[in-house]
Amino acid sequence: MLEASNLDCLRGGRALFRSLSFALQGGELLRIVGANGSGKTSLLKILCGLLSPEAGEVRWQGTPIPNLREDFTRHLVYLGHAPAVKDDLTAAENLTVACTLAGRTASPQQAREALESYGLAANDVAVRRLSQGQRRRAALARLLLSAAAPLWLLDEPFAALDAAAARFTEELIASHVAQGGAVVYTTHQEATIGAAALRVVELG
Repeated sequence: MLEASNLDCLRGGRALFRSLSFALQGGELLRIVGANGSGKTSLLKILCGLLSPEAGEVRWQGTPIPNLREDFTRHLVYLGHAPAVKDDLTAAENLTVACTLAGRTASPQQAREALESYGLAANDVAVRRLSQGQRRRAALARLLLSAAAPLWLLDEPFAALDAAAARFTEELIASHVAQGGAVVYTTHQEATIGAAALRVVELG
């Protein structure tokens, strides 16, 4: 499904990682670990096509991802470390826009239910008025509307979450893997995701 082949990543003239290779199939969970500055976020950006490696390539279903362009992005969900939400929109509006840009539709009711599952009210409050944890939950609510996307790339999905929201996120990830999806994630926190096919790539 997803293949990383001999990836090199340099930042500021320093090699973060070299000759990194792995393959990820549906139903597998891959955790990226490493110290700060080891390249975890850069690796996720390379895997989703936002960053080009110094050497090597990423393939989806055997085809290099630069050749696929939008066809690849329709198959994945990428949530970066910083919540990618627009401050002037409400949480529901952000969720609807994110799904539309990804080629998926979300009705107002679906957006409201997804937010409520994360303990957020779908009201007219602009995202800029939400706390950091609320903003993070608003971004993660997209996962509830993205079960059809076979690949999830999640950078620090548990950051700024309380214990209940973190457990709920773990359950979402485990469920996606159990249903045949593939998930790559980074975290500095302990995670007890109940996935049978758990693998770890350590950077640094």
